[in-house]
Amino acid sequence: MDKPKFSIVGCGFVGLVTASCLASKGFKVIATTIKKDEADLINKGQAPFFEEGLDEVLKSAINQENLFVTLDNKKAILNTDITFISVGTPMREDDSINLNFIENVSKEIGQALADKKEYHLIVARSTIVPGTARDIIGKNIEKLSGKKMGVDFGLAMQPEFLREGASVYDTFHPNRIIIGELDQKSGDILINAWKQFYEEPYPPIERMNIESAEMVKYANNCFLSTKISFANEFARFSELIPNVDIVQVMKGIGLDDRINPKFLGAGVGFGGSCFHKDVSAIKRWGRDKGFQSKVLEAVLELNNDQAIHIVDIAEELVGDLKSKRITLLGLSFKPGTDDMREAPSLKIIKELQKRGVSSIVAYDPRAESAAKKILENSILYANSIEEALRDSECALLVTEWEEFKSIQPQDFQKLMKTPNLVDGRRIYDHVLFSKSIPFRTIGRR
Repeated sequence: MDKPKFSIVGCGFVGLVTASCLASKGFKVIATTIKKDEADLINKGQAPFFEEGLDEVLKSAINQENLFVTLDNKKAILNTDITFISVGTPMREDDSINLNFIENVSKEIGQALADKKEYHLIVARSTIVPGTARDIIGKNIEKLSGKKMGVDFGLAMQPEFLREGASVYDTFHPNRIIIGELDQKSGDILINAWKQFYEEPYPPIERMNIESAEMVKYANNCFLSTKISFANEFARFSELIPNVDIVQVMKGIGLDDRINPKFLGAGVGFGGSCFHKDVSAIKRWGRDKGFQSKVLEAVLELNNDQAIHIVDIAEELVGDLKSKRITLLGLSFKPGTDDMREAPSLKIIKELQKRGVSSIVAYDPRAESAAKKILENSILYANSIEEALRDSECALLVTEWEEFKSIQPQDFQKLMKTPNLVDGRRIYDHVLFSKSIPFRTIGRR
């Protein structure tokens, strides 16, 4: 059986990772972007952002001549069998989802398919509110192509569940594949394509209608966000009395197989491109249809409070923060990526500035360039852990990068003006550090 050819519209996080992984396994892929400099960079085998493991699969794809990036959507669609839509669906100021990119791309696909005789499958991989694939993507294509959905072209929704920092691994080793299908043919084509990509035993595949698949993505991210905020709520309970440790508490409940321990790590809150945006979008979507979610309102409120709470802990530890020099260890929202979208560090920095901190110096092994685009020169950027800690009066551990885990109490003692440390990610031994330096942590008094 010949392998299908893929076009992937959008070279962001999901699009480029998917394109690179497919092409590295022998599939012909044409990806598209609206940025010429981005296309040129990728065609040279260089990713425009950092993601763990992406450089290797991208170089493999380019070296095999299986991946090409172009600005021409029509060319990509006419020369492939399956199109993945992987454009952004950003959040508007009112928290609603912005579907402008989806609208524009679906119209371009329709115009392209007007000149194509062969059957073509369209697959939405962007996160979109229920009804979008059928009512916007499908109907726009019908209108501009003059063709009929389910007859001349297929339509499907395949939500992605890629973890930033582990997306390459997740693409090659998914824990399930969700296929929302317009009809049997659409689903069969997509499933057969993935069965050529994966080896037996295949990942579990669940087929359903398109709207249910669209909702799965939101339900998934909202549930994980809720688990994080739940852990952070109980971290605050744990701080009310000595000796209660949120890490031990969450391990205890995580052993219940109805709960499991994943996403129960208390810390400074969630960030990134998905959780905050998706929780906000589905909450707003529901409200526009007459339903107000009390759970999701609380999830977002708790998450916002948690980033500020670490500053409260720092103030309890060292006193008034005004005119002090504060160090942030980590800027990206999680290790393994340089993504600064909705990163807790941004809220922490804003709160520190509000409280009159004289200087904020930060070190992140990957995210400095991304951070500068947002923060510009409002903070100082260090080139190493040692430089970040030197002469500081309090350090806040914000991102749990691997290299931070090797820092010992004596390092803080040696480098800092006053060795105060707040562990916002629970990576340090509480007993060891508490005996050695003034130390506080999330979820333990």
